[in-house]
Amino acid sequence: MSGRARLALYAAAATLMTSCSLLPLVSPATWILQAAFLLAVQTGVGALTRRVPLARPLTVACQALVTLMLLTLVFARHQALAGIVPGPEAFQHISDLLQAGADDVGRYSIPAPLSDGIRLMVVGGVLVIGLAVDTLAVTYRSAAPAGLPLLALYSVAAGLSGGGAAGLWFLLAAAGYLMLLLAESRDRLSQWGRVFGGSGGSARAPGPAPASGVVAPVRTGRRIGAVALGVALFVPLALPSLDGGLLGGAGRGIGNGTGGGGTISAVNPLVSLRDSLNVDEDRTVMTYRTDTADTQNLYLRIVSLDDFDGTAWKPAQRHIVDVPKTFPTPVGLSGEVKRATIRTRIAAADWYAQDWLPMPYPASKVDIKGSWRYEPVGRTLVGDHGQNTRGAQYEVTSLMVEPTAQQLASAPDPSPAMKREYTRVPNSLPAVVARTARKVTAGSANHYEQAVKLQDYFAVSGDFRYNTQVQAGSGSAAIANFLKEKEGFCVHFSFAMASMARTLGIPARVAVGFTSGTPQADGSMSVGLRDAHAWPELYFEGVGWTRFEPTPSRGSVPSYTQTNTPGDAESAAPKPAFSTSAAPSAEPSASASCSPQLRKLAACPDQSSSVAIGPQDDDWPWTRILELTLAGLLVLGVPLLPMLWRTRVRAVRLGGHGRTEAEVAAYTLGAWSEVTDTAWDFGIAPEESQTPRKAAERIVGLGELDAEAEAAVHRLAAAVEQVLYAPHPQPVAGLANDARQVRNSFRTSASGLARLRALLAPRSAVRVIWMASAARRTLRARLSARLQALLRRPSGQNG
Repeated sequence: MSGRARLALYAAAATLMTSCSLLPLVSPATWILQAAFLLAVQTGVGALTRRVPLARPLTVACQALVTLMLLTLVFARHQALAGIVPGPEAFQHISDLLQAGADDVGRYSIPAPLSDGIRLMVVGGVLVIGLAVDTLAVTYRSAAPAGLPLLALYSVAAGLSGGGAAGLWFLLAAAGYLMLLLAESRDRLSQWGRVFGGSGGSARAPGPAPASGVVAPVRTGRRIGAVALGVALFVPLALPSLDGGLLGGAGRGIGNGTGGGGTISAVNPLVSLRDSLNVDEDRTVMTYRTDTADTQNLYLRIVSLDDFDGTAWKPAQRHIVDVPKTFPTPVGLSGEVKRATIRTRIAAADWYAQDWLPMPYPASKVDIKGSWRYEPVGRTLVGDHGQNTRGAQYEVTSLMVEPTAQQLASAPDPSPAMKREYTRVPNSLPAVVARTARKVTAGSANHYEQAVKLQDYFAVSGDFRYNTQVQAGSGSAAIANFLKEKEGFCVHFSFAMASMARTLGIPARVAVGFTSGTPQADGSMSVGLRDAHAWPELYFEGVGWTRFEPTPSRGSVPSYTQTNTPGDAESAAPKPAFSTSAAPSAEPSASASCSPQLRKLAACPDQSSSVAIGPQDDDWPWTRILELTLAGLLVLGVPLLPMLWRTRVRAVRLGGHGRTEAEVAAYTLGAWSEVTDTAWDFGIAPEESQTPRKAAERIVGLGELDAEAEAAVHRLAAAVEQVLYAPHPQPVAGLANDARQVRNSFRTSASGLARLRALLAPRSAVRVIWMASAARRTLRARLSARLQALLRRPSGQNG
């Protein structure tokens, strides 16, 4: 097998090994077999066209054309001419498949089912990366830049999948890239023969190169590559990890946390909620057991959306802190409101990767392992450094608050800070929203009656229809269209009621999560994808954030909204199967448990249960900034190391001077070494067997240097001969300028690609490997000599 064919094989292997990092994203993983076969065909086409030989651009064009025909054969053969020649219908079908694949990416969490659209995305992506790697490493003989498309493929996969096997995928990808680099190095060294294969500086007679001359540098490269791989495996441990979830975050999360991912996107649930409700298979998201019989009112809340800009509801940017042992009393909840403490044990499915932790609201304590952080205002937990709910098992202690209709009806006005933040609506909100809200709630005596009338309008009297096939919509007119068409699903109902409540001066936000689920025979509750839900939360002073249910045929209507007589002392709420008390809760008071930091974040009430919530700064801690900076320097710096080393060596060689004979010799030989390495960087490998004069003639002839550079090379060669043979060599002025003149001439006559290769991946950088090998041999010799001296010392003393 020729060296280039072997290099093509290694390029395909590196691509396939890196593609294995995509395996956790899609199930089943049979697509990798199809991708491997198509990649082999693509590689074979490249090998054949290079043997013809064709020009490099034609080789790449042939491979690209065959790749397109392969994808057409697999994914659009019924729309193609003869099943393989793509036409307009085939391109349209492929475009439709890509769009369907993009929709499936947003619909499913990891691992996503292997739909035709997703299969086209992953298989087509592998072939595109394979073509780029083959082009760079084999066609253009530059294996080092081929690491960029491999890095892009691995980064996408690692950023989406995460999980405990990330180290294995990195090991495979890195091993494939190192194999590719070593294959290219072996191929180049085999062409050089015995050049620099032996000990430095020793000349030999011309003739065939021994095989060991090639093996030694390759063996050294393998060892250094292994050390580099080991270092690379530990470096990522100090860097920030990427988010999990097939969809990824749709925007920045809160503080150090990450945005919502998986099935429910906390940042933008418009599409993901609808897709979760429309899945063909209602996959189980989690199961739980609780010590209350009133499971119908036990919603599992993920996050609250409290920032409304007229286009979308999303979480406000807030600080997060370490998870406290016990959460403070919920904001606005007074001691007169009946509440009970319940405990719920939750087990999330292994495939469900959600960055926010589903919990009953309001939680007062969470027992969970992993890297989680607490957002005090929303009372939510968010994963940190890639932490998500995949396979998580945890226990939540929460409160089941039972306000009476009278308590809600007599609630005082909220604090100015609360009204300022949670009743704000954008100017772009259509006037019909506020107008409809006033019409529906006409004659109400208080905010509670207004809230109940809004809920009844959507759920009962407004003739609204529940339909999950309706597009969620976006923009300021989405709510107005929903009020006109009167058809939608939970996103429409919750967004509309919360927006209308804000226009009436009622603090409102939207919560995203799951309804209570389905009871199982063993007493547990099962929560599936179709239990995904959104509902409005309205704030009443003395009670706090209170759930309402405007969506018809979904969830459960709260009992405190089912009475038409606000004057009744008690609501018709069903009594839970545990003891309750109207006395103040045993939870820590605000003064006892609310730290100055939490009080600054407005996450705990004062003695009058009022709040003072103001705008929060989106400050990142200096540690995260430092980590990201170091990561960026590492990604940018490693590929530039050969260039930086070469620049440093050039500066040392040409920056000296010669006064004494020793300095003259070192300075002259350094300038000559710079010329020979410059020629090597531009493709003229040095030959140790030649004299300086013969080497100068060879450099001038092969390098096509101009007249001034030719004279400079010969002056340098003459100076080297004087150093080697003259009894007392004399300093020669201008050697550094001569070396720079030669380098400039090489740069002028070389092509753009050759100049870029000489700059970013200089061939002479292989000297680093040789120096490391020489240092290792020297160290081993010294240690061996010292050990032998120690072994001989006792026998010498006894003699």
